[in-house]
Amino acid sequence: MVQQHSHHPRTSHPAPATLGELRASGHAYRGVKEEIRDNLLAMMRAGQDPFPGIVGFGQTVLPHLERALIAGHDIILLGERGQGKTRLIRTLAGLLDEWTPTVAGCEINDHPYQPACARCRRLAAEMGDDLPVSWWHRGDRYGEKLATPDTSVGDLIGDIDPVKVAEGRTLGDPETIHFGLVPRTNRGIFSLNEMPDLAERIQVSMLNVLEERDIGIRGYALRLPLDLLLVASANPEDYTNRGRIITPLKDRFGAEIRTHYPLTLTDELTLIKQEADIWTAAELPDHLVEVIARFTRGVRESSAVDARSGVSARFAIAAAESAAASAVRRSALAGATDTPVARVCDLPAVVSTLRGKVEFEVSEEGREEEVLGAMLRRAIADTFRSRLGSVDLSGLLAKFEDGGTVESGELVPATDLLQRVGDVPGLARIMARLGMEGGESFGHAAAAVEFTLEGLYLMRRLSKDTDGGTSVYGT
Repeated sequence: MVQQHSHHPRTSHPAPATLGELRASGHAYRGVKEEIRDNLLAMMRAGQDPFPGIVGFGQTVLPHLERALIAGHDIILLGERGQGKTRLIRTLAGLLDEWTPTVAGCEINDHPYQPACARCRRLAAEMGDDLPVSWWHRGDRYGEKLATPDTSVGDLIGDIDPVKVAEGRTLGDPETIHFGLVPRTNRGIFSLNEMPDLAERIQVSMLNVLEERDIGIRGYALRLPLDLLLVASANPEDYTNRGRIITPLKDRFGAEIRTHYPLTLTDELTLIKQEADIWTAAELPDHLVEVIARFTRGVRESSAVDARSGVSARFAIAAAESAAASAVRRSALAGATDTPVARVCDLPAVVSTLRGKVEFEVSEEGREEEVLGAMLRRAIADTFRSRLGSVDLSGLLAKFEDGGTVESGELVPATDLLQRVGDVPGLARIMARLGMEGGESFGHAAAAVEFTLEGLYLMRRLSKDTDGGTSVYGT
């Protein structure tokens, strides 16, 4: 999770290079919260999406967030792990002006009209309209810190710079201060992730930043009117398990907004397709994405899983990526050159790698893989019923009437599987129902056939003998 967060292409910055030129250009000063409010309202009026890439929050979280930003509130996002809190916070940088002027060389990005630090005030008095101006892109106006117990006041707020003191400046000189992360994000957005992990004495240092908008460093009576939007994230469990946000600090945040996991299967599908980094290496058919989405939702709702811990969206994303990787591995071992297509046989192998992403209840200790395996089979069966429940599959079942069998498995190439099955009456209709219309490749056909065989097995209309990575379907 990074420093540069804007995904917008940069245009060239405006021309004014001095304070006089900036005034002549008609530039008007706006505070950060006013800037965000104006740009948010303009995007809403224009029908643009202010929070690109955010899935499933449209009717729940985003209206609260929009009201908080319009009100000019600092914000806490509260939710279990993997609900997209950090992702949502990072989209806020897109609500800033693309370019904003600063006093050239200022450590805390003072606006030329309102210099705040001692250096910039001195330069403004000396140079007047010749004060040099530089331009700051919105992609650089976002800062974040993952709160850890070893985070210090110096990291966040600042400390005395011994090098500047050694150069001969006195300790009473405000220019001997080395500013921390929060002042360096002045006139931008600062995100403090997992805030309850911050030691309580360090949280105290944030009180003045949030309310009085000034800072104090090692006894300096330093009035530094900071202009920033502060956004924090926290897990509700953290309030009791690892730490808590002190009451005076919570009180200074204007809005506390609860996030959640995707509420619908459609949102879950959209999220997996958007986030899984697989689409160039292999193809993951829609019906397998649906299996993974149903599997993830089943794990979240299971009584065997610790609900307080949650099941991150990364669980589903990792499952999709692992299934695609299994298809790529099969293709490489077979020496195939066409784009690999994932099949249902690629899913059971990912259960063991996903186990570490789920916190189970103590009573399930030692049964984790068994529990996840059962949930995966249920997800496959539910998807089969949803997609193929009303389709006539007698043509495929006829292949097994005289004791015929079909061998499949994660290392069986698509062409081999199709040769073993032979012609399947109604295959085009099956593929259409699985969202593979026009899929002419052997990989697509094999994926459709194998999913149908697995579904028939789970519906108790076929048998299956499994030995390692090989499965034999029969009557």
